[in-house]
Amino acid sequence: MIANDLDTIRELATHSADIKHIEADMDKMAKDIEEIKEAIRSISVTLSEAQGGWKILLIVGGIGASIATAIAWIIDYLKH
Repeated sequence: MIANDLDTIRELATHSADIKHIEADMDKMAKDIEEIKEAIRSISVTLSEAQGGWKILLIVGGIGASIATAIAWIIDYLKH
């Protein structure tokens, strides 16, 4: 009977230590998740601020590509 009680006490102590480690890991994961959320918020703000700039860049690039294509077509047409 006493051996059973000692085994139970040892098991409880082991489980208690395991639970403390799991709790510490969970606390660390919660902190990491908050840091990830903050990073995502920051990325979202940066993307929303850059959105207008990207549109202008695409328009300018499209116009430039159109002009370059037209010039190349004219040069090719004049060669023949």
